[in-house]
Amino acid sequence: MTGQDAVKVTETFNERLELTGVILTKLDGDTRGGAALSVKAVTGKPIKFVGMGEKTDALEPFYPDRMASRILGMGDILTLIDKAQANVDLKKAQEMEQRMRKAEMTLDDFLEQMQQMKNMGPLDQILGMLPGAGKIKGLKDMQVDEKDMAHTEAIIRSMTPEERRRPQIINGSRRKRIAAGSGTSIADVNRLIKQFEQSQKLIKQFGQMGKGKKGFKLPF
Repeated sequence: MTGQDAVKVTETFNERLELTGVILTKLDGDTRGGAALSVKAVTGKPIKFVGMGEKTDALEPFYPDRMASRILGMGDILTLIDKAQANVDLKKAQEMEQRMRKAEMTLDDFLEQMQQMKNMGPLDQILGMLPGAGKIKGLKDMQVDEKDMAHTEAIIRSMTPEERRRPQIINGSRRKRIAAGSGTSIADVNRLIKQFEQSQKLIKQFGQMGKGKKGFKLPF
């Protein structure tokens, strides 16, 4: 229920009950929240919370300025910062940055980053908070498969501590064992290892770019 339907229902409730505030839900979908303007105009009641998911822990405080930015397609960078501060361990992030500077990132770090992203919410929702995200071709229709993330986590957790630290030792027999233990295929294991190796190469390139540059920080 969106748009005018939501406004009509809210108006009827307000006529029959003495409302003190409104909760605007389903903002995790395609809507930008334009109904917020109509609901406020019709009822005169403040919007207290917004729902960003199906569960009660997805309720967030309503901020008019952030909603205005969302309606105008300018993203919601402040909410994104709030989510990052609430879900990212600063000490761990600093330690990880140091390892990345030295190109010493492991699959344990890879898993830690993925867990932090999951805690912040669905990836497509997070990307939607970036300014100008609506103008990026294909982003609006992008569907992030949560199963892929679950498979990635299962693969890494099926590795030994040594394999996570040194994925280069993962030979054919090890890959077969990891695939069986994670309920995935050898192709899935190969794909993950290749992605990790590519990310390692990028990290080394950024590190080389920053050599001798005072105040250089990796863009992660």
